[in-house]
Amino acid sequence: MELSGISPYEPFLNDDSEIKVVPEGYDNAQMSQEDFLKVLLANIQWQDPLEAQDISEFIDNTVKLREMEVLGSFETSVNTLKDSLSSYALVFGTSLIDKKVKYEGNQTYVEGGKGEAEFTLKEPAERVVVTVVSPSGEVVDEEVFYALSAGSYPFEIDNPSLADGYYTVSVSAYASDGSPVEVSVYSYGVVSGVERSEDGEVLLVTDVAKIPMDKVTAVGG
Repeated sequence: MELSGISPYEPFLNDDSEIKVVPEGYDNAQMSQEDFLKVLLANIQWQDPLEAQDISEFIDNTVKLREMEVLGSFETSVNTLKDSLSSYALVFGTSLIDKKVKYEGNQTYVEGGKGEAEFTLKEPAERVVVTVVSPSGEVVDEEVFYALSAGSYPFEIDNPSLADGYYTVSVSAYASDGSPVEVSVYSYGVVSGVERSEDGEVLLVTDVAKIPMDKVTAVGG
């Protein structure tokens, strides 16, 4: 029986459209806008009108894949920039070879019996003890300071009998109630080389330490 006014169902796609077969696991994020619309229309065209599928999940998944693609491209760009900056830091580090640098650490270089270091108190301290230890573990100098405010204090080493080399500077600070006060120690070292760690961090190399670039606070002196 024919019903007047009702024409046979026609596909939404153009006559020249072809069905494309893609591999299993195909990444929808790689589709062009035109291909996406074709797939969407085909999905609507061939579904059972009485059991229509919800295409919102298909759209959501495609959008999420597209967002992941964008984030992936951004991450690649960031990693490329990070590698470029690391390479620049490596080249810059070579210009510091044979120069003296001030850095956060407790191994300071003594030459001709003279050396220097610095300590920074986070809070006021009633008593501060600075100890200098030789490479063999011998205490070669010690000085006690009293009633120091928060701030930075230089410490000089002057002992003609000391051999050239690196000495450990230990600083202990105490409040009036005997509790410890946080203190940072800054030393001086002579750069003998530069290297890059496995994670890309550039390190200045001395005879006794490897110093991250972000720990260097001054050059020369």
